[in-house]
Amino acid sequence: MTMTSQYNNERIIMESYNNKSMQHHIVDRLKLLYPMVNEEETPLPRAWSPKDKYNYIGLSQNNLRVHYKGYGKTHKDAASVRTTHPIPAACGLYYFEVKIVSKGRDGYMGIGLSAHGVNVNRLPGWDKNSYGYHGDDGHSFCSSGTGQPYGPTFTTGDIIGCGVNLVDNTAFYTKNGHHLGIAFTDLPSNLYPTVGLQTPGEVVDANFGQAPFVFDITDMIDELRARTRLQIINHPSLGHGQGQWQSILHKMVSTYLVHHGYCATAEAFANTTNQIFGEDLGSIKNRQKILKLVLAGRMGEAIDLTSKLYPGLLEKDLNLMFALKCRQFVEMVNGTDSEIFHGNIDNQTSVIQSTKVLEKTIIMRCEELNYNNMNGRNEENFINGEVEDVEMEEFISNEIKDHRLVELEQRKSTVGTNGYKKFNGDDIAMDIDQSIQNVQNSYDFSNNTCNKYKQLCGGNKHAIEKMLDFGRQLYAQSMQLRQKHGKNENNKRMLRDAFSLLAYSNPWNSPVGWQLDPLQRETVCARLNSAILESTNLPRRPPLEVTVCHARELVHLMSNVGLGACGFAVVDDIIQY
Repeated sequence: MTMTSQYNNERIIMESYNNKSMQHHIVDRLKLLYPMVNEEETPLPRAWSPKDKYNYIGLSQNNLRVHYKGYGKTHKDAASVRTTHPIPAACGLYYFEVKIVSKGRDGYMGIGLSAHGVNVNRLPGWDKNSYGYHGDDGHSFCSSGTGQPYGPTFTTGDIIGCGVNLVDNTAFYTKNGHHLGIAFTDLPSNLYPTVGLQTPGEVVDANFGQAPFVFDITDMIDELRARTRLQIINHPSLGHGQGQWQSILHKMVSTYLVHHGYCATAEAFANTTNQIFGEDLGSIKNRQKILKLVLAGRMGEAIDLTSKLYPGLLEKDLNLMFALKCRQFVEMVNGTDSEIFHGNIDNQTSVIQSTKVLEKTIIMRCEELNYNNMNGRNEENFINGEVEDVEMEEFISNEIKDHRLVELEQRKSTVGTNGYKKFNGDDIAMDIDQSIQNVQNSYDFSNNTCNKYKQLCGGNKHAIEKMLDFGRQLYAQSMQLRQKHGKNENNKRMLRDAFSLLAYSNPWNSPVGWQLDPLQRETVCARLNSAILESTNLPRRPPLEVTVCHARELVHLMSNVGLGACGFAVVDDIIQY
């Protein structure tokens, strides 16, 4: 999909949303407009600041409407307001619009930009590091009280847009959807959208991207993106000729394929590019066998095969062994581990089998679910959204019972003739209590459908007992690691997460149910694959992945130092191109 069609689709989607979905609408829209902005580090301007304004400014309608409440006798009564945050460099091209709801008495209004600390008892453009386009005369003001002819005047009903090209450090304005040309050049970084009013009755509304703009900025965005891409592609490569770079890239692709176990593809690629394929096919196939087992959830077999094919590997890396064991416990709960269920191996042939975008979305969704569930409910052994550091026995005896899970430890009685076992004189289900047996709407990550028949450990009594015994051993192993090597927060978190599955009658539809998603196998799969490669004197990560990570980090550094081109230097898009 081209970026032009993407933005056209974006406009159609946004225009169809109703008021009830407004908040979701805003988030999606701004992410589409500014995909490279990380709002955890550099939040986008979304509203006017109730703190960074002169006292003659009044705010309403979620701090998007600005009205003048001063005297309006002289220029000393001017008042401005800035947004809550400056414009992030990663926007690349930033744009906002202001609708003139009422020009008031004289229409002395200014729309523009200013740096933090600039006097708000002035219209934008009159002071240093302040820039404005004024409605009464159509002049532009660049850090001076003397304006320059720029565009038409504006009044009630007009929509004035202000755009900042963070690549060229220029600013432009629009009126009712028409581009008025460049107004300012050589702009500094970290500017705030700003409006100023001066006479009674002046009212304006801002649109920071909450709704479609009157001016279509997609053509400008596409132009800047294409220009940035060409600059990257045409950048001179020092130290190597074209043929040498081509050979290096071919080798990087080849090692990537070998790393992830694409055996046949790697061999075919080497033949096509006239490379010598000197990789050990037997070693690649051995890794394939192990990784297939991991991706199928058959962790017990994967651990055994690893120990057989690569003796001493797991004994030397006890933290890796612990991670594999924690994953095995999760697969036992899921009913997919070889200790619990003997099924066919999935027809998967490499470490990477799914889209990372989907994986990230699921993780974010589950983190949100975890936050919503943990806050506002009083659950024992949960502190700040985490399970307390309790022993396995205590965890099972208290946490599971409190959440109406299987009272496993108390149900070691004789099975009745009707296929059910006795418990307190009554016949009950042999392996799972009624709350699990009648579970409804438990989410099955593997096919995105509702599965009404998910049961702990596949609903097998022997498997449940085996899982509990395995959990005790896992806890003992964690204590041994702690005594020998000290605290390890990552191991502690893995153990907590895994044991927390037992606190819910339906773990698949719980705040910690994300662990049961088959996508989560990929993390431990990649970790094991890297350890095996390192044990055979091969790099833990293929050079191609390292290079891509370096490129992403460079783009991040560009954002930190205010280079607007980072807004269009999308590494994934460049690779696909």
